[in-house]
Amino acid sequence: MKFFGTKPRKIGQAVFTTTNIPAAIALVVIAVLGVYADYQNQLVSRQSARASVLAQAHLIRSNLEGSISANLQLVRGLVATLSTEPGMDQERFERLAANLFRGDSQLRNIAAAPNLVVSMIYPMAGNERAIGLDYRTNDAQREGALRARDGGELVLVGPVALRQGGLGFIGRYPVFVDLPGAGRQFWGIVSAVIDAEKLYRDSGLLDPNLPIDVALIGADSRGERGMRFFGSEDIVDGDPVTTDVLLPSGSWRLAAVPKGGWDAVEDYAWLFRLAMIVAGALVVIPILIAGRLFEERQKNYRQLRRSERELRQLSRRLELALSASRIGVWEHNLETDELVWDDRVNELYGKPNDGKPRGFEDWAGAIHPEDVEQAQRDFDLAVANNDLYSSEYRLLLPDGQLRYLRTRAAIYQDASDQAKMIGAEWDVTADVTLRKELERAKNLAEKRNAELEIAKGHIEHNALHDSLTGLPNRRYLDEMLERFVPDSDGIALLNIDLDRFKQINDTLGHAAGDAMLVHAANVLKSNVREADFVARIGGDEFVVFCPASGGADEMAVLADRIIRHMRRPVSYNGYECRFGVSVGIAIETGETVDPKRLLVNADIALYRAKRRGRNRYEFFTEALQEEITVTKRTADEILHGLEWDEFLAYYQPQFDANTQEIIGVEALARWRHPVRGLLAPDVFLHTAEELSVVSSIDRLVLEQALKHHEEWTAEGLVIPHISVNVSARRLQDEDLIESLRGLSIKRGLLSFELVESIFLDDSDDLVIWNINQIKDLGIDVEIDDFGTGYASIVSLLKLKPRRLKIDRQLVSPIVTSLAQRRLVESIIDIGRSLGIAVIAEGVETMDHARILKDLGCDILQGHAFAGAMNAADFKEFIRARGLRFAS
Repeated sequence: MKFFGTKPRKIGQAVFTTTNIPAAIALVVIAVLGVYADYQNQLVSRQSARASVLAQAHLIRSNLEGSISANLQLVRGLVATLSTEPGMDQERFERLAANLFRGDSQLRNIAAAPNLVVSMIYPMAGNERAIGLDYRTNDAQREGALRARDGGELVLVGPVALRQGGLGFIGRYPVFVDLPGAGRQFWGIVSAVIDAEKLYRDSGLLDPNLPIDVALIGADSRGERGMRFFGSEDIVDGDPVTTDVLLPSGSWRLAAVPKGGWDAVEDYAWLFRLAMIVAGALVVIPILIAGRLFEERQKNYRQLRRSERELRQLSRRLELALSASRIGVWEHNLETDELVWDDRVNELYGKPNDGKPRGFEDWAGAIHPEDVEQAQRDFDLAVANNDLYSSEYRLLLPDGQLRYLRTRAAIYQDASDQAKMIGAEWDVTADVTLRKELERAKNLAEKRNAELEIAKGHIEHNALHDSLTGLPNRRYLDEMLERFVPDSDGIALLNIDLDRFKQINDTLGHAAGDAMLVHAANVLKSNVREADFVARIGGDEFVVFCPASGGADEMAVLADRIIRHMRRPVSYNGYECRFGVSVGIAIETGETVDPKRLLVNADIALYRAKRRGRNRYEFFTEALQEEITVTKRTADEILHGLEWDEFLAYYQPQFDANTQEIIGVEALARWRHPVRGLLAPDVFLHTAEELSVVSSIDRLVLEQALKHHEEWTAEGLVIPHISVNVSARRLQDEDLIESLRGLSIKRGLLSFELVESIFLDDSDDLVIWNINQIKDLGIDVEIDDFGTGYASIVSLLKLKPRRLKIDRQLVSPIVTSLAQRRLVESIIDIGRSLGIAVIAEGVETMDHARILKDLGCDILQGHAFAGAMNAADFKEFIRARGLRFAS
């Protein structure tokens, strides 16, 4: 019988046989799988490394953005003050700038450069060389200064070599002032220098334990178009992970690689490749050996037919080959079911090498119970089809050992025409183990890929959501508004701000405040519609974006429902917390809707809701827009009026109730508006309070009153006493007492009227200290508007004022109302019992004066005697009364 594939073919100097084809095919398959597995392993490793570097880069980016934003935000207040005080001197500048350096910042110095020439700087020590620096002639700083001037906005430049030494980033704020007749004019530049090295250190860039190398690109905030100013060029060229550092006037590009580059990242690819090579060898080598053995066996069969001598010789060679390869050979007589196993097969099956014949039970009994049926089926199929027999199964040995066997066999007819099957078996436990390891490695790689996707999703989620409430944040809202495409139903925005949240935070702590924010977020989520979008955009500020608004009525119902649910008490650690919400609503329809403009309009409506008492909602309207415009114009005119001395002191005399002689005067603020004429405080006071300039107006009135009193005294006109209003905000001024000491006020001449129904029941320590210091300076204290505000008997006992003034609302009805007259009499009795003089304002008729005198009032003030008048008219009024005064 001839056997196919046993004749060798010479190719070059090597001998190739067809029995090597399975080994070659296995080698190719294993090589392809190995290359693919190696590629996947490297891809997973690189992705993991890049994700780790990106996380570190985001942390540094966040530190840089937070530090720069905090530093620049500190300076904005100083810039606003300069725009209202363009004539500020170095002393005033230093006093204001010193407040900015009390905290932990990277600010190095702050300089003011009127007309682009540095004339004021803080701190002066160490920065004297910067005085006189002309930005227009300095090559390093000219471009940034001109950009700030021409653009009218903050410009962050740098790093710049500073004239006083070192490097710094300079935030340049253009300052503009409103001049009469000239409009808005450029005043100069305020430059805030951020110490570059301190910024780098505080942001973690100089940390020796930083696991990444970082480079910064985008000098002068030009982003990726700018020059590299930190780190080496090798980082930029080394396939870095990049992220943008967002600045108030541009950005930087941050590039990062692992320490030493990507090649320095720990890589176990060589170990994986070695394992692949070993696994391939364990698969290919047995196949090669099996092929060669098969070839040898064919040769032995041919020689068996030629001669016994050749048969013995070939049998010995076969035995040697089998012994070397550790493959067992068996023969099965298909007609008698006799089995013949060689020593290696007996060894594989855990049987003794006693030469005894074997049977079916010896074979089937050793196979693992789970594999017996499959092994028998493979054998029966090969016999039925007279085909090659191939199978793989597990052996369960008596000692409990598990062994994997692979068997191959063929059917042939012997000399007596009996059908026999001869086959080989070998141990493939190592191959199976390796295959399982490869599968496990593949599963691990797939798991890592899935983990990377999950991590990516978490990073994206955290970037777009508030960590406390889980709601979308301002960035997510902005993206939502950018992507929004309006439809015919229109859209609505609800701007929501918590009322009394600060009190909860201050009294119960930030943990309680956080719990209230979470509760508020849950209330919003449970009350909005499914299509609505809820975001937290600030500390206690939320926004509800309604893509299909449904109209004003539906928005009103939604806002009312939110307000009702927010009013319900919330229990926290045994405390019952209550707070409310103010809601501003803006709605637009049509295809030209601008969501960002809608957000501004909702904020304006929220402002209206807060001004009208909070815990309510308001819709944005054109009338509201006009009101805001008028308020803005009034605010601008107030600031202009302060610059051009349009605020004046007017004087209303005070009279003794019994003698009707002048015993004092109250100095009142009036605004000499260039267009609208003379304006009383009720026209401008509220806007001035919002601008925080009431203290400035109070100071101007006080200074004018003292100046006029000196003039009156010099002319022989004796005014025994002057009362001046003082606001609550001015009582909170830390520099109030120092400024009063500089005025050299005569003791007993001056009284401060505490306006706005000031109270001492819950005042802070600074207010109480200032009031005590005012008394020590010889300045009396009066309570104005008594009976209409929050002043109490406790306040009177704590404050111990010299006088209290009954409000005109209580005085006016006493002529016709007996009950009102008794109320005024009670207030006068309270004053007498506490030793406090009582003044009645709003005395419009002589009947008022007579009744108040009979009730025991001490001092009268009102149009029945004289109205408010300017200094010149007041002087003539005194002269007309014949210079009669009470001591």
